[in-house]
Amino acid sequence: MKSFLFLLTTLTGFLLTMPAIGQPAYKTRFVVAKDGSGDFTTVQGAVDASKAFPDETVTIFIKKGVYNEKVRVGSWNTHLSLVGESRDSTIITYGDYFKKVDRGPNSTFLTATLTVEANDFEAKNLTIENSAGPVGQALAVSVTGTRCLFENCRLLGNQDTLYAAGEGACQYYTNCYIEGTVDFIFGEATAVFNSCTLHAKSNGYFTAASTAHHSPYGFVFADCTLEAAPGVNRVMLGRPWRQYAKVVYLRCRMGSFVAPEGWVKWAGPATGDPTAFYAEYRSTGEGANPAKRVSWSKQLTDAEAKAYTLKNIFKGVPEWPAVKQK
Repeated sequence: MKSFLFLLTTLTGFLLTMPAIGQPAYKTRFVVAKDGSGDFTTVQGAVDASKAFPDETVTIFIKKGVYNEKVRVGSWNTHLSLVGESRDSTIITYGDYFKKVDRGPNSTFLTATLTVEANDFEAKNLTIENSAGPVGQALAVSVTGTRCLFENCRLLGNQDTLYAAGEGACQYYTNCYIEGTVDFIFGEATAVFNSCTLHAKSNGYFTAASTAHHSPYGFVFADCTLEAAPGVNRVMLGRPWRQYAKVVYLRCRMGSFVAPEGWVKWAGPATGDPTAFYAEYRSTGEGANPAKRVSWSKQLTDAEAKAYTLKNIFKGVPEWPAVKQK
């Protein structure tokens, strides 16, 4: 009888601790709060507590506050979502820059405030900032994962604000504000920027794409607004970081500060003009000057522009529920 009661007690305890049918056996939601009212007081603490390679998305809700830290989402932290309470009041900030890191010629890539190496990552309603100031290369965000989504985020920095990277990686930025000075959106990813605001803080370059030769698309800006700080009067749409850079602006509004020629070669012989694909379609505003653009850029026809759908741009990407590929 005692053995039966022990067995019954053990079985009951086991059943009570089992997750409900259909529920994952790991925690899928964490709360980060500066005041200690959540599960963690740092974003990295919550990321570190998240299950590796989960079957269900792990959501980290971040309450309002300024989080002074570097955050790394490792390649094992797939299906992770960082959601801020308020875009303008939930701020992740840090101040690393090239000379501060000082680890050789690749120090740029170690400066990011937020580093995303994982696939199937989402960031929503957040400000991510590199606070170093105009001191050279200083990343706010580095993304090398694929199927990564940034929605309603502010990415703040100066030189090299956003590294949209990962050869073959597909990324989607929608309703975001991205500011910087020189090459402040750069990298080799296939990335779509939908209804974003690009803010030039000084004369410089919006983009420095490094698209791989075999990639049919690079950076695509659709229905975006290009703006600049007072006194800024000469900003280039882009220059090729690698030889086969691809950048296209579709129906974007451009201020008068956009240089009439629009595009420029990278210094040196490695990036001659015939190989970079730079194009626009129905740009508007004082900065839209199709007749004055460099001869090796292109104005798309209606038929050519129709090819720039998410379904085509992200062709071959496995199902991506967060982005409806129309």
